[in-house]
Amino acid sequence: MDLEAFRWLLGDDGQRLLARAEEEYAAAEGDPVRAVAAVRRLEPDGDRTAAALTQAGLRARAVEKFGDDAWVMYFTPDALEQATRSRVATHRAARLAAAAPASVVDLGCGLGGDLIAFARAGLTAAGVDLDPVRVAVAEANLAALGLAGAVQVADATQLDVSGFGAVFADPARRGGRGRVFDAEGWTPPWSFVRSLLTRAAVVKVAPGIPHDLVPDGVEAEWVSEGGEVKEAALWSSYLATCARRATVIGRGGLATLTEEDDPYVGEPRPVRPLGRFLFEPDGAVIRAGLVTAVAAGVHGGLVDEHIAYVTGDEAFRSPFARGYEVLETLPYRERPLRAALHARGVGRLTIKKRGVDVVPEQLRKRLDLRGENEATLVLTRIAGDGAALLVRPL
Repeated sequence: MDLEAFRWLLGDDGQRLLARAEEEYAAAEGDPVRAVAAVRRLEPDGDRTAAALTQAGLRARAVEKFGDDAWVMYFTPDALEQATRSRVATHRAARLAAAAPASVVDLGCGLGGDLIAFARAGLTAAGVDLDPVRVAVAEANLAALGLAGAVQVADATQLDVSGFGAVFADPARRGGRGRVFDAEGWTPPWSFVRSLLTRAAVVKVAPGIPHDLVPDGVEAEWVSEGGEVKEAALWSSYLATCARRATVIGRGGLATLTEEDDPYVGEPRPVRPLGRFLFEPDGAVIRAGLVTAVAAGVHGGLVDEHIAYVTGDEAFRSPFARGYEVLETLPYRERPLRAALHARGVGRLTIKKRGVDVVPEQLRKRLDLRGENEATLVLTRIAGDGAALLVRPL
């Protein structure tokens, strides 16, 4: 979408076309090819028609990230992909607001998702981006939601940010050839990110960031939503409250875990025999290296020193781990495992694995299960040996 077409879309004629595009897109069940003919009867210009249909499709996709706000917002495909989910952005904005900075500048604001969260948290917010289309989209999104904020085209690496109370940055981690894994290849690069972290700043990074890349005194927070790790954030020493944090956002709200909750910091990892219950720590907990904090919380230990499964003798419900009751230990080798599952009438099997070289989809096909019962199987290592556990989710 070019800037001229987008600005036309914001006018009265463009809004009528967008409304029609959304109607036709829904009627065509998300098929733009079926919707395009009806939209072109209202507006023959190909660029304008494409812009309207693109927005209709992106709004439908964006509901997962932005909820009902998506139906009045504007997007580009790449900016939507990089944008922070609204619940994660809301958490970060609330935490930043608690530090009471006078203002915050978003370096590389994209479509304005974090600016929206900052503004709703009561922060005076401004954003810059190198892409004029993204800047126009961010401006339109703030206006559509009735929020204050200034946005302009600028190079974040050349901007004087000394007048802002805090800085937020979300470096682009995709290039023309796909995802960029070398931090120095981010835009802006890691060297610039490190310079930001010498002042009051928070930087969104990929959840796979190595621990040894995090500068001393900087807090690394891994965030998951709905059981899936979404991102990590680096909080400079001016804003940090710990070294490592796992934040879990679920239906019941938000929960957070830090190294202060882990009595095994600096101690040997607590390995113990398999108990009646098995616990699968949330991905954010694993990324933050806080699996032993979960073990302490359920009065248990690890099944293996190198495996992120926790076991215990008591049933617990925790926002930081999913619990299972261990029903049986089955043979680990494939042929006797198949026989054991057939004998139990298992036809629908959920396979969870950790620390073993197994492709669940391929194994399920080879097991050739045809029974009427449903089961959950955990394949892992216990004290270094392969194990197959028939479990029941708590």
